[in-house]
Amino acid sequence: MPFTLPPLPYSTNALAANGMCQETLELHHGKHHNAYVTALNGLIESKGLAGKSLEQICAEAGKSGAEGLPVLNQAGQHYNHILFWQVMQPGGGGDDLPGALKAKIDSDLGGLAKFKEDFKQAGVTQFGSGWAWLVIGNDGKLKVTKTPNGANPLSTGEGQPILGVDVWEHAYYLDFRNVRPNYLQNFLDKLVNWEVVADLLQKGGMKSGQSA
Repeated sequence: MPFTLPPLPYSTNALAANGMCQETLELHHGKHHNAYVTALNGLIESKGLAGKSLEQICAEAGKSGAEGLPVLNQAGQHYNHILFWQVMQPGGGGDDLPGALKAKIDSDLGGLAKFKEDFKQAGVTQFGSGWAWLVIGNDGKLKVTKTPNGANPLSTGEGQPILGVDVWEHAYYLDFRNVRPNYLQNFLDKLVNWEVVADLLQKGGMKSGQSA
């Protein structure tokens, strides 16, 4: 069964008042994300991916080094974007987090303000294209990390991501030009859907529900 592009959980103009314009969403979801799905489907037969879940493909490709990159570039980006669309909402962000999530951030990451600064710094310091993450580590504790290009915490073995932000330039250039720090600050202040992040924490991470 080929992979599919999930619909956005909101309209393409729903985030415009919060710093992500309609053109950004149309290009990012309809063109970039769709291209990753199409390319991944083109690799199913030749790379022996049939029957494997998206999560399994990411993890296996990450263990294969340079040989796994053609698959990881597409499968990773498909998984990453599924999560990215889910963890945003119109009028999101701010400091009003569900209790269990806030308590976990307090205990594992030194409080919300420190987490936000560390998360933003991870995104700012990711050289070139990539992602910043909030992850349930293998020890059960939350941690902030970053990955280059299409890699993700599944492929690096760092744990289960529950929040991710895309720092490829196509994610923010129309709205923030080359000022990545402002994009990341806006993401935290106006876009994050903390209810979804809290739900993913409770579930132990995101399951895409997609298989080849």
